[in-house]
Amino acid sequence: MKASKFSDAQKAFIVKRGVEGVPVSEICREAGISQATYFNWRKKYAGLLPSEMKRLRELEHENARLKKIVADLSLDKEMLQDIVKRKL
Repeated sequence: MKASKFSDAQKAFIVKRGVEGVPVSEICREAGISQATYFNWRKKYAGLLPSEMKRLRELEHENARLKKIVADLSLDKEMLQDIVKRKL
């Protein structure tokens, strides 16, 4: 996945401007982003501070890593059960 060229603080500022009542089309034009990107950010980061946004991203990375570990262990378990069945 491509890394964003916007920092957490920039994303928070862009979303905050929308909450303040600035038209979305103007925000997107000034920031150089699409409206879809703006609405995705608003859905994900609305009401979060930059430090909270960083913590959210760290938790998402940790969650992805743990899901990969669980998938690997599940596959190992399935292979071992298959071997046990063949021996019996």
